[in-house]
Amino acid sequence: MDSAPCWSIRLAAESLPPLKRALWIVLGLLVIGLTAWQVMPLARDWFPQAAQKISGPKPDPATYLTLSADLEKRRAAMAKRHRAARTEKDRAVIEDEARVDLEKTLPAMMRCWLGTPWDFNGTAPGPGQGKIACGYFVSTVLRDAGFRVDRYKLAQQASEHILQTFVDRKAFHLSAGKPYETFVSSVSKVEPGICLVGLDSHVGFLINDAQGFRMVHSSGSAPWCVVDESRNEAGVLQRSSYRLVGNLTADRALIRKWLRAEPLKVQTQPVKPGPASPARAGR
Repeated sequence: MDSAPCWSIRLAAESLPPLKRALWIVLGLLVIGLTAWQVMPLARDWFPQAAQKISGPKPDPATYLTLSADLEKRRAAMAKRHRAARTEKDRAVIEDEARVDLEKTLPAMMRCWLGTPWDFNGTAPGPGQGKIACGYFVSTVLRDAGFRVDRYKLAQQASEHILQTFVDRKAFHLSAGKPYETFVSSVSKVEPGICLVGLDSHVGFLINDAQGFRMVHSSGSAPWCVVDESRNEAGVLQRSSYRLVGNLTADRALIRKWLRAEPLKVQTQPVKPGPASPARAGR
């Protein structure tokens, strides 16, 4: 049933001549359209994560759990063969097999997180199960891929220390204060594999292959969620003046630790004097 004010307005509109009534309707539509046009940019700023959920990729927790569980079964089987191998050559064959498996499975696990909202203090345990900070995204994916590491302690370290937890500093590729294209060119010379990249105050993954590299990370910039970006799209990487790259899957010692399920000690201090450590990696 109509309220009294609405009834009065409708009566007033109906009392107008047809031409004036049409003009009032057109004017009203223009006002509504102009208001919507002005509010939409503000809405995108106020609710960036909601906008991303509507238009972007969706987290896939079910596939993530399956990938993690299947990888662990294969790791255990390869570890058994590795222990039984009689020669270094035989063990190397199994380590190469493990590397191929990780380089195939890790990107698939990362992409299950796409669209998961970012937050500086986010500690989501899995894709789409809350918000996730960049350091926690890295530490959680690696833990769920079978690396025995304290994800909470690791995520709270500077990006340099996160990399040092997995890879010897001698194997790092450092680019500080250099143009982005110089960095891109130098990465093309890095052995293909799954890399960690530490920035001024950020950390993420680089998937480096023959076609170039992609950066998968929980972004504190638009669209404020876990993203998979090409080298031309990776704005955070482009803007950083400090870029440190460590190749996880090219490190045979790390592959052995992964096979043997050896606990990894989280580095909290530089292994040896070097460039000043960047700020904490955005959690």
